[in-house]
Amino acid sequence: MTGEGATATVRIDVLTIFPDLVRPWTEASLIGRAARDGRLDLRVHDLRSGTTDPHRSVDDSPFGGGAGMVLRPEPLFAVVDREEPPRPLYLLGPGGRRFDQPWAEELAGGDGFSLLCGRYEGVDQRVADHLVDGELSIGDFVLAGGEIAALAVLEAVARLVPGVMGNTASAGEESFSAGLLEYPQYTRPAEFRGWEVPAVLRSGDHARIARWRRAQALQRTVERRPDLISGRGGLSAEERGLLAEIGPDGLL
Repeated sequence: MTGEGATATVRIDVLTIFPDLVRPWTEASLIGRAARDGRLDLRVHDLRSGTTDPHRSVDDSPFGGGAGMVLRPEPLFAVVDREEPPRPLYLLGPGGRRFDQPWAEELAGGDGFSLLCGRYEGVDQRVADHLVDGELSIGDFVLAGGEIAALAVLEAVARLVPGVMGNTASAGEESFSAGLLEYPQYTRPAEFRGWEVPAVLRSGDHARIARWRRAQALQRTVERRPDLISGRGGLSAEERGLLAEIGPDGLL
């Protein structure tokens, strides 16, 4: 803490062989401003700094043969031992637990965590077994490395840290925050090419607007992501009643 009433700084470390891909992004926009304000402590570590040979080699061919290269354990352990990044330390890879909004909220509420970016055909299994605290996946698809995944996790978590977003209500109303997709959003002009903003949003009746938004979020989720509804244990009686009130134009 930096003083009475101050918010604790959340430290997030990223370990990668391509730090120049990660650093510029952490210095820009909302995340960069939060780092400059002291709400986030973002550190990017070059895994090549843990090498001892003139070529700064971090990879080698796999035992047993096969295509591609594997990240060696020595430089990865060396960087972690030296820098002591905050725990938990997660290896980014397709075999990990699927990242989601509740996990982002959990990480945002802690003191910090770290992300280890894989590359090539992966990392030596001893890294997964003895260095990291777990593995994290952002989806069932293959990337060339973990840097893009690290940036996705970093943004998802950082924006939930208290004080990072200007409007603290925004994070609580977005998709997945209550197990639902977000309701549709509109801004000026009120009419564009014959398409009008729903009258309820221009009514000034905040209770009616809130009810409309709730209904729209439910309807969208039922239609587009029924798996999210199942994950919540289905619809409540109140939610079913609210959906029953929605007419063909999505109005209450």
